[in-house]
Amino acid sequence: MNPQCSVFIATSLDGFIAEEGDGLGFLESVEREGEDYGYGDFIDTIDAIVMGRATYEVGLGFPEWPYTGKRLIVLTSSPGRTSVHGEEFSSEEPAELVARLGGEGVRRIYVDGGATIRSFLAADLIDDLVVSIIPVVLGRGIPLFGLGLPRLPLELDGVEGYPSGLAQLRYSRQR
Repeated sequence: MNPQCSVFIATSLDGFIAEEGDGLGFLESVEREGEDYGYGDFIDTIDAIVMGRATYEVGLGFPEWPYTGKRLIVLTSSPGRTSVHGEEFSSEEPAELVARLGGEGVRRIYVDGGATIRSFLAADLIDDLVVSIIPVVLGRGIPLFGLGLPRLPLELDGVEGYPSGLAQLRYSRQR
């Protein structure tokens, strides 16, 4: 049985998950002491994280490794890389990877990174999405979605607004 594949991500109002050059400074406008917008509860339900190489490299630049204690698989066309924090590297297609992880007992996967999310959406593997909208228009950057994705009917599971101006949308796939 395939594991549940979940997205938890923030975008600008115009749909960008990062500024040009992979910058995440726009997220600072909603940072509040003691407020993680549900990320802690979400990550506690995750057995494995799958992300692309670019997102992984951004994470390597953080002051603290944000994925400690979680199994991390990095999708890359060069799987022979050296692990820094115990992460695994894979060049598998999303469906192949999900099937393998399901066979290894993984129940829920956190899918992260623009290109990786789009590839999982294109393969019809995403089961639910939490999209936090940051109250800023960037005008350009790395998009969450793009042209060429198949039609994906979603069901709204909830909406929550926060004093910071962040609006969080929770969707699940209609199958």
